[in-house]
Amino acid sequence: MDRVVLLLAVVSALGPAAEALDNGLALKPTMGWLHWERFMCNINCDRDPENCISEQLYMQMADVMVKEGWKDAGYEYVCIDDCWPSYQRDAQGRLQADPQRFPGGIKKLADYVHSKGLKLGIYGDVGKKTCAGYPGSQGYYETDAKTFADWGVDLLKFDGCYMNWTMLGEGYINMSRALNKTGKSILYSCEWPLYEWAYHKPNYTAIRETCNHWRNFDDVFDSWSSIKSILDWTSSHQDIILPVAGPGGWNDPDMLVIGNYGLSHDQQESQMAFWAIMAAPLLMSNDLRNICPRSKKLLQNKLIIDISQDPLGKQGSCTGKFDSFEVWERPLSNNRLAVAVLNRQEMGGPRGLVAIAIPGWKICNPQCNVTQILPEYKEMGVQPLLSKLVLSVNPSGTALLTITPIGKRVDMHKSHWQDTSGQRRRVTIL
Repeated sequence: MDRVVLLLAVVSALGPAAEALDNGLALKPTMGWLHWERFMCNINCDRDPENCISEQLYMQMADVMVKEGWKDAGYEYVCIDDCWPSYQRDAQGRLQADPQRFPGGIKKLADYVHSKGLKLGIYGDVGKKTCAGYPGSQGYYETDAKTFADWGVDLLKFDGCYMNWTMLGEGYINMSRALNKTGKSILYSCEWPLYEWAYHKPNYTAIRETCNHWRNFDDVFDSWSSIKSILDWTSSHQDIILPVAGPGGWNDPDMLVIGNYGLSHDQQESQMAFWAIMAAPLLMSNDLRNICPRSKKLLQNKLIIDISQDPLGKQGSCTGKFDSFEVWERPLSNNRLAVAVLNRQEMGGPRGLVAIAIPGWKICNPQCNVTQILPEYKEMGVQPLLSKLVLSVNPSGTALLTITPIGKRVDMHKSHWQDTSGQRRRVTIL
């Protein structure tokens, strides 16, 4: 039996392995901070002590997250990415932190982060080595899971470098089981589909049963072209990836790069809006110790975070592309709708889109209340189905709205509406 068939047989035999998802975690998209995009594999603490991968960096970020309102806004994880370990395991075969950069060890760091009311995330790899060449977990899944649990780690980001792609599923499943076996709640962030798409369509049923969120596409870069490529990939694959997203398991388009160097303010607003519409984990990768006030305000915007964390737990989708506009919509609780309108034209000035061009505008039959969140908060009032409202959207910017139907309540998923008295009448939805 070749390895592909063997893997499928293993996955098929794991029906009860839904235990891997039944860990009570990620019921809403994860929020926190992750070092990679901003700090990468900077291990030169002699030359750059303020920005190198060391316990000091994470302690300082934890301090800032509490002091500057990030924890209160919902960001709760402080996550270590690659380049934290020693190049050698210890005498018992356990991973160990680099002793110069983490003199107190990961347990001490976890205790410090927990003392701030936050949670600690760490990085590992399903293969023989991490992407940066540090020890991977292949052959050590149970040992590493127990080590992470003993240290008090709350999240594991598990990469997929240095691993035969036909063995990825088996490796990710084995680590998921090992984490569960520890008895500690450890959120499991996978890169399983990212490494399989080059060869075949991943088994998203098995992925959801195994992971709390999962990367599908390329690493994000600090550039608008990178953000656009992620949106394009997501919209072109949404029929495949949307059905598996929901409480306990989410599609992960990678980190928020807001507050860094490569995006204009309009583009930063676009990333924040679309990550909320996509029900994506909100894992910032920036320097919270030195972030511009406008970026901070955007990342802490309660109305956007409320869309991200909406209890209905449905990922939004692209519902229209026309005249260099893109419209994405996300159903929200209480029959509301979040809408993001992106102006893909990158020249000229603001352009107008008539609101009735939004496919979901039909919930405004007979009327609705419209609130604009981006680019600036604005109550647009009660609007009829045939509204003349025009949205103004800057080049590469986004208008983010919430729409609340008034009176007759349209059910987004059925062919009837219900008035406020509860009487149902069958109609045809436009």
